[in-house]
Amino acid sequence: MRILVIEDERDLNHLIKRKLKEEGYSVDSCYDGLEAIDYLNSASYDVLVTDIMMPRLDGINLIKGLRDKGDMTPAIFLSAKDSVDDRVKGLDAGADDYLIKPFAFDELLARIRVVLRKPQKIKTNVLKVRDLEMNVDSHEVKRGNRKIELSSKEFNLLRYMMMNEGIVLSRSTLEEHVWDFDYEGSSNLIDVYIRYLRKKIDENEKVKLIRTIRGMGYTIKGS
Repeated sequence: MRILVIEDERDLNHLIKRKLKEEGYSVDSCYDGLEAIDYLNSASYDVLVTDIMMPRLDGINLIKGLRDKGDMTPAIFLSAKDSVDDRVKGLDAGADDYLIKPFAFDELLARIRVVLRKPQKIKTNVLKVRDLEMNVDSHEVKRGNRKIELSSKEFNLLRYMMMNEGIVLSRSTLEEHVWDFDYEGSSNLIDVYIRYLRKKIDENEKVKLIRTIRGMGYTIKGS
């Protein structure tokens, strides 16, 4: 899953980006709301993690502007402003959550997992496609009784596909949601990782879950 961090405190920006990358997320970062708009015009993100008090364009007006245009990308505010009125203002602007600085990084991770479930109305931390199960909190994946070990990129690619079960996803869509701007890879990147997933998930299984839709992309279906 791909996250955009918008934070003008550079040390905190770099720390959040590094720790999210260590958790397997693809992460881009910038330092104010206007710069964020450039990123949002260039890529699709699954979550925005944004400060409120920033130069040029603050977080409140950034998120309010996105919501006014119909962009419902989940957003989490980070702010030292801790009054009830401040939190209400942030949530009323369209944020999905509001985390007060200083915060525990584990709490930020938990809140990211929650907002990632909201757009798909997923009420549990376990994704299922037929007999394939993924626990998005523990990163445990199994098919039937067989445990499957995945790299962080394999996990994120599979998670995005499972969250969009039955939807045909183009190579560019998959790449956009799993890799960030810093990545320099081969042009057949998605095809390579789909082969990795097929070997681990579908090999020797009677029912194949990952399917190629010729000329369009890939999907995962249980029926």
